[in-house]
Amino acid sequence: MDSHHHHHHEHNHRLTSLNKAFVAGIVLNLSFVIIEFGAGFYYHSLGLLSDAGHNLGDVASLVLAMLAFRLEKVRPNSRYTYGYRKSTVLVSLLNAVILLVAVGVIIAESVEKLIHPAPVAGSAIVWTAGAGVVINALTAWLFMKDKDKDLNVKGAYLHMAADTLVSVGVVVSGFIIMYTGWYIVDPVIGLLIAVVIIVSTWGLLHDSLRLSLDGVPVGIDSGKVKQTILETPGVTDCHHLHIWALSTTETALTVHVVIDDMRQMEEVKHRLKHRLEEEEIHHVTLEVECKGCLCDSANTCL
Repeated sequence: MDSHHHHHHEHNHRLTSLNKAFVAGIVLNLSFVIIEFGAGFYYHSLGLLSDAGHNLGDVASLVLAMLAFRLEKVRPNSRYTYGYRKSTVLVSLLNAVILLVAVGVIIAESVEKLIHPAPVAGSAIVWTAGAGVVINALTAWLFMKDKDKDLNVKGAYLHMAADTLVSVGVVVSGFIIMYTGWYIVDPVIGLLIAVVIIVSTWGLLHDSLRLSLDGVPVGIDSGKVKQTILETPGVTDCHHLHIWALSTTETALTVHVVIDDMRQMEEVKHRLKHRLEEEEIHHVTLEVECKGCLCDSANTCL
């Protein structure tokens, strides 16, 4: 009982720190988008404008992730008996799609600039994108420690890490343009950045698709889980095993378990739940059957 209480306390602590991370990330990035749009218009830099648009997409994804995070806390009701936890999976899927759309836009812009290179102010790009490196890296750092616990936090982290790279790329292109006047560098860097984002988003897209189809969450081995159940003392067999995600952080399991002695049912159930909790499965529903027992209505085996 005590260990469960400790887990709960830790969980609450994580929620408040994550909430702060989301709020801080949204405020930081929104102010940067405004500055970058302003600078882009002033210096006629398509690079800065498209980067600002990309960062605005990030703010949207942070807001979405935070919304999912809040929805996960909504209490279940008669219509949604699991609450809105599954929305976290849908949001992570939407996030992956938004990232891929952003990549499409970056590629289109870069190809256009490769065909028609336009002069841009190198120093303005360096200063503005330099600020972007700091802001994006700081936001990515806010989500770093929790990124492997939740797909949405991972999505936020990937967005910010990819953006830090984008801004570094833009800074480099700004310096090259300043010293050489090779405006073509701008779109080349854009294309390289697009590739980086595609690679980092692919995993997020794959994981969130898998969860939306009620697949076994990544990181959980169904064969190993079945083995754990069968190795539990008192259990002789199991079937109808289903493992799926309730949200991006919670996993559920239902299984029919065959035991050899109905009198030990509660003990076996308790043992099973404890073992499955160690496998990070906290929502367990067990259907207990008795092997070869002729049981009367009181479940007493004869």
